[in-house]
Amino acid sequence: MRRPRYGTHLFLLAMSVLWLAPLLWTLYTSLRPKADTDKYGYWSLQGSFGFGNYATAWTQGRLPTYFVNSIYIAVPAVILTLVLASMMAFAVSRFTWKFNVTLLILFTAGNMLPPQVLAAPLFEMFKHTPLPYQLSSSGSLLDTYYAVIAVETAFQLGFCTFVLSNYMKTLPGELTEAALVDGAGVWRQFRRIVLPLTRPALAALATLQVIWLYNDFFWPLLFIQSGDRLPITTGVSSLQGQFLMNYNLIAAGATITVIPTLVVYLALQRHFVAGLTLGASKG
Repeated sequence: MRRPRYGTHLFLLAMSVLWLAPLLWTLYTSLRPKADTDKYGYWSLQGSFGFGNYATAWTQGRLPTYFVNSIYIAVPAVILTLVLASMMAFAVSRFTWKFNVTLLILFTAGNMLPPQVLAAPLFEMFKHTPLPYQLSSSGSLLDTYYAVIAVETAFQLGFCTFVLSNYMKTLPGELTEAALVDGAGVWRQFRRIVLPLTRPALAALATLQVIWLYNDFFWPLLFIQSGDRLPITTGVSSLQGQFLMNYNLIAAGATITVIPTLVVYLALQRHFVAGLTLGASKG
């Protein structure tokens, strides 16, 4: 008979409370008017509650525009990352050639670089990279979605290639060998055989990438200078006043920005769990 592990349960309960406490405090603050928090304090239970801060944040903070901007950045970056990573993972995992492991290590090593180290060189490069004026008002990659999409894709490509290559290695090699005997070329092997079998891993990575790119703050803040082009995570900072900080309003805006990530995770939860567990016992 297994003995109850009270210490483990208490530790997990304490960690859960510590993790949920800031989220619950943010939700609680967002439901209170600023006048009540100024009068009674942020930790008091006195005063009224309502959704007035949410309505103000939605209209005053131009959150619909920032949501659309986030879609413009996240969706192309996720698609481009998964397409390029799946091609690279297929070449590394299904073919034996001299530099396949070296190239995979090189892709993965790129994720070890802190983004702040590359901020200044990338800023100068995009500033002097010309674009047609119909694609950019500044005539360069700076202050465009293209700059953020390119950097996000480059930084996420190594991780996705590493995960997909390991997943593709668990697929039976006889599948592509049989297709080769039937006369299928490399592109057909990839598109018709390997890629459909990699769908669980692609769904898991898509979930992670959407959440990561949607929540990214650094690169849009660095490359996008026009206020009407900012994504939601950067644009919500417009709720800050110049001389006065309304934390109730900011908490409401932050709570609204969390909703899309929850929807994406709940919608792809089954694929996400399947992508993490399938192939775990193979090898």
